Amino acid sequence: MILVTGAAGFVGSRIIARLAEQGEHPRALVRTITSARGRLPTDEVEIVVGDTTRPETLDAALAGVETVIHCAFITANRKQGPGVNYYDTNVTGTRNLVSAARNAGVKRISVMGGLGTRPAKPGSYMETRYEADQAVKQSGLAWSILGPSIQFGEGSAFFKGLADLIKGFPVIVPVVGSGNLKFQPIWVEDVTTCILKMAQEPEQYDGRVIEVGGPEIYTYNQILDLLMQTLHTKRIKVPGPKPFVKLGAAMMSAVLPKPPITPAAVELFDFENATAIDSVERNFGFVPMSLRAYLAEHGVS
Repeated sequence: MILVTGAAGFVGSRIIARLAEQGEHPRALVRTITSARGRLPTDEVEIVVGDTTRPETLDAALAGVETVIHCAFITANRKQGPGVNYYDTNVTGTRNLVSAARNAGVKRISVMGGLGTRPAKPGSYMETRYEADQAVKQSGLAWSILGPSIQFGEGSAFFKGLADLIKGFPVIVPVVGSGNLKFQPIWVEDVTTCILKMAQEPEQYDGRVIEVGGPEIYTYNQILDLLMQTLHTKRIKVPGPKPFVKLGAAMMSAVLPKPPITPAAVELFDFENATAIDSVERNFGFVPMSLRAYLAEHGVS
């Protein structure tokens, strides 16, 4: 049996749907039944209520499970606040999960990581993702980690946030730094294909960290231009030093329930968010969809 954590989330819900399409009967770990309703194909899925930050809820979720696909992370687009803590979920939650998985006899864990994950200063968002990866590598389980660049698709927080930013300013749109930082956007459905291959074909992927991106690399400025073209609008891009952007993100996070950018998201601008252009084809055997093609067909959603 396969257990998917974060099963009602952006990637987790798609993994569950794909497994159901394959005729599997996966188990979905969700925080509440309400979060699963309308997002998961409940007839083909065993839904278990639990939380990786509450270890007492994990034994039942892991009973009889052979493989865990771990997607239960707080992503950088969400601001911290009551019930939302990067370290508690990303690090402590992952440690709780691997400990319970060992005790339950789980064989392997495949993790939805991020491109460019590396050691970082204490208290940073990146530190929590690095420590989570380390917990998995040191778990004693067979493991694999997928590190995608920024993801697009219906419900993508990164692209919806940028679209909201463009629509929210009548004349200008602020840019983080010079706008020349590179990103390699990848479609969430292609990410789903990759993580499932890692979980279902362990002989090829166990013990590997694989970073992936789409078939095209864009600068941040080019992404903004493409979104403005898709939205049939024009804005003047105004570069802003990253410290000022981070300050602005902190101020928006203080007053808005869902700010368009958070201080944690600004950390993504500390490094080039791109990898080998053929990373998906070379490691997984297919050519991923491009952001340009997706926007032409679906628009910004």
